[in-house]
Amino acid sequence: MSRPPKALQGIRSALFNFGMYGLTAVLAIGGLPLLALPKRLTVKFSRLWAQAVLGLLALTCGLRHRVRGQENLPAGPIIIACKHQSTWETLSLAVVVERPSFVVKRELLWIPIFGWYLARAGSIAVDRGGRALALRRMLKQARAVAKAGRPIVIFPEGTRAKLGASLPYQPGIAAVYSQLNLPVVPVALNSGLFWGRRNFIKWPGIITLEFLAPIAPGLKREEFMQTLRQRIDSATDRLVAEARREFT
Repeated sequence: MSRPPKALQGIRSALFNFGMYGLTAVLAIGGLPLLALPKRLTVKFSRLWAQAVLGLLALTCGLRHRVRGQENLPAGPIIIACKHQSTWETLSLAVVVERPSFVVKRELLWIPIFGWYLARAGSIAVDRGGRALALRRMLKQARAVAKAGRPIVIFPEGTRAKLGASLPYQPGIAAVYSQLNLPVVPVALNSGLFWGRRNFIKWPGIITLEFLAPIAPGLKREEFMQTLRQRIDSATDRLVAEARREFT
């Protein structure tokens, strides 16, 4: 499948951006009363917003997705450790995973209105410059989320990586794994091939997101980090190669 002309896809991407920001503004303002109601309603509302944005992405840019390995998601509280190549996975995981709590940088909660929704939905805020104190605060929030039976979604690299890049894994994932004693489900994807980091154009195709076999609790730190990275990176490379053959 060959890609359309860049100029044409640029127009489609502009339509998506315009529609996404307009839709987000309308829903965010219209849904403000939900912030005073039970948290579960804000979570459901956020999921509807993410579904609408993904639908708009498919309509304007021809970019859809498929999910594999959902049988690898255990029941009850878990930790989901996802490769981070694009804004896309923050949308898709809000839809695919039931009642997720995302680990986000603290600064996002300071954004007017948008940050209010993040906080009310039970996001776990982390101060990436706060070191030991910030880590303790994050763990306290994570324990509360796990106690409520919700899955915790964390991006081990801490930020979006360019396609093919592998950034260092942050200590937060190891701390959450060891302290909460929960299984970790690695997640691989190939979103960066279609919606790259800081790229305006969103290319048509099908993004694949794959939940991999869980890592049981109890591993030592080094063994856990090595296992997690190996599973995510090898599966991500496989999915990227698969998508290149199919869509480029």
